[in-house]
Order: sequence, then structure tokens, then C-alpha cells
Amino acid sequence: MNAIVHTLPPTASGFDRWQLPAHVAQAVWRGTELGGTNGRALSTGYEALDAALPGGGWPTQGLSEVLLAQAALCEWRLLGPALPGFLADRNSRIYLVAPPKAPHAMGLAQLGLAPEQLVWIDVQGPADSLWVTEQLIKSEASGAVLAWLPQARPEQVRRLQVLALHCDAPVFLFRPESALRDASPAPLRVSVALGESWGLEVRIRKRRGASTDAVLHLEAVPGNLHSVLPPRLRALPAPGMQPQEETHALGRPATATAARLRIAH
Repeated sequence: MNAIVHTLPPTASGFDRWQLPAHVAQAVWRGTELGGTNGRALSTGYEALDAALPGGGWPTQGLSEVLLAQAALCEWRLLGPALPGFLADRNSRIYLVAPPKAPHAMGLAQLGLAPEQLVWIDVQGPADSLWVTEQLIKSEASGAVLAWLPQARPEQVRRLQVLALHCDAPVFLFRPESALRDASPAPLRVSVALGESWGLEVRIRKRRGASTDAVLHLEAVPGNLHSVLPPRLRALPAPGMQPQEETHALGRPATATAARLRIAH
């Protein structure tokens, strides 16, 4: 069999895509560029973080893996500004799978999440947590799925990622920072820690496109406090609160208005 091989004119970077026909050049993506997403992207509420994420926000149709040094510390500070954007209509829900502490419904309401739009699913172990998360993704839940799966293995995360490709809601997996030792099929991995004052320090560990070692310093004053805090308190730790005791939205007894489901199978 004879084959004819056509080569492109070399340039300093290998080839110049702009010498290609326009419709072909638009479809060429270089690994050094920030990639796109399979589905929509929803704003994180932080301009600096949006600018660093493919598509300009939290992706749908794929997993976002959030790595934490300590659970129940930064989750709501990071996701709080985006919550209203997850709730497209009155039927949308935020599904919480096995949070390490009880959600505080009134604290979440101040972030824009009405109590009737919160579904807390309490499960008994890692296997049940994984099963419930799978079922929610398969059901193509409207809203967002937030699952705490500290013991998930790479092959289990891979299965969730395959399922999430067909889900239009953002899916977040919260895992310990030690999971960085293992490869992950999740297209987006970020680690988050408390910074100075009210801030958060976010590192993008994996994304579609060029890697980055930059630390994003995000001002994460809860929205309901931003307008009432005097300037001097915005530069100080939360009064009377040590970082390990943060309870703004996760970590207080749930109220009767928070929907709680106990799943067994």
C-alpha cells in the first residue's frame, strides 16, 4: 500500500495553525492554551478564579475535585458565591452527600440557598456515599451535587466522571489533600486552604490546558457580612472564631427546614 504524507511548514513552535483554513484553525487547540469544557461553565463568583478555569467557571458535564487539608473548613466559603447560579429554577436542588458536619440551613439561606432547595442525604459508610452519588448523577439532577468521598479510589472516581459526562449539573467531590498522591480522572482538581484574614488560597492542580503553580488569593467574606463589616474587621480573623471552628454554613445542628434523607440499601 502506498501512502502520501503531507507535512505542514515548520515554525518555531512546530507549525503555524493560522496557515490552516479558518474553520480548521478554529478547531485546533494547543496544550499550552486554556482549554474549554464539555458543557456549560457556571461562574464561581470570583473573577480571578473564573479567569483561571477552562470555560470561565465551574464546569458541568464533568467532575470538579476539591482537595482540603481539613474537611468542613473551606467548602462553603469557596462555593458560596456560586450557589445562586446553580439554582436555575424552582425545581433545582443542592444535594449534599455525607457532609462531615450537619448543614446549617439558615446560614446557607443567607448565601442564597432557600431551605427547601437543600437536600441533605445522610449515609452510613463509604460504599453508601458512593452509591448515592452515582444515583444522583445518573438521574441528571438539576442544581448541583456535592459529595464528601474521602476514601474514594481512583477507579471509583473514574466511574463517577464517566457518569458526570451526561449530567448538566456541576458535581463536586470533596477529598483530602493526600489524594494528590494519586492520579485522578477528574478534569478539574483544585486545592483550597484558609488564607490571611477572610481570604482563601486556591491552587489549580489540574485543568484542561497549561499547568499553573500560581496561588490565587480570594477575598471570601460571606456576602451577608460584606456590607456590615467595618474595614478594620475585614483585615482580621473572624471575631471569636478559630479556623478549625468555622461554622458559617456547615457544622451546626440542622433545623427542621433542612430536608434530611437517610438512605439504606
